Amino acid sequence: MPELPEVETTVRGLARYLEGERIARIAVNRPDLRRPFPPDLVQALTGALVVSLGRRAKYGLIHADRGQTMVFHLGMSGRWRIEPESPDRHDHLVIETGSGHVLALNDARRFGSVDLVSTEGLTAWGPFAGMGPEPLGDGLTPRHLRAAFSGRTAPIKQLLLDQRIVAGLGNIYVCEALFRSGIRPDKPAGRVALSALGRLVPAIRAVLTESIAAGGSTIRDYAQPSGELGYFAAAWQVYGREGQPCGCGAPVLRMAQGGRSTFWCRKCQK
Repeated sequence: MPELPEVETTVRGLARYLEGERIARIAVNRPDLRRPFPPDLVQALTGALVVSLGRRAKYGLIHADRGQTMVFHLGMSGRWRIEPESPDRHDHLVIETGSGHVLALNDARRFGSVDLVSTEGLTAWGPFAGMGPEPLGDGLTPRHLRAAFSGRTAPIKQLLLDQRIVAGLGNIYVCEALFRSGIRPDKPAGRVALSALGRLVPAIRAVLTESIAAGGSTIRDYAQPSGELGYFAAAWQVYGREGQPCGCGAPVLRMAQGGRSTFWCRKCQK
């Protein structure tokens, strides 16, 4: 499933073709993805000027000059195709700009979504209401995490995946950040010292920043809008490396937490 770096990479790729462009045509080729397309999507955005693009957690944002924002989620297999050479049966939404650029939202498994939201009301929109700070923003600090974890006995890894605590963190990058900061993924969150959280916050930022620079991580279906794959998987230190040697020589371990695989090193993470 595309995580924050993959969505950020996607948004940056789309911005080159959409920002400052007028939407000449928008076509919806099926009634729904995970849920129905907004019934007024075509009417609302045809002729609109795209003023900017952005991201919130794992959602991409396309802001139009009519006070509305198209919010997309890539689900499990979604990706945008830019200037596709030929149509594909999984191109469920197609945008054509005034300069002739064509962008297609392709989603074979159809777990993604598209919504149309008032730009002014984005913060209060259901999925965004109550979300925690962005991990690359100033709101994520060791003290924020200490306050959020206070008195909590749940494992730190599971709480880092809680979007109410930090917005947009996913399984791959939490595993990698906990490894870099030397924190056991199953340690009760309320018992993690402020000094350890002081290592964790920059580790989170570093692993996300490095992944964005590498175009994200390709697992199964993900590709950048340019068609290139994401290459950060080559830099994984623990994720997906069960049984392989950690840098310290000990084997990377795997455990199940909340129905997801956690990869870690017993020697490096305390």
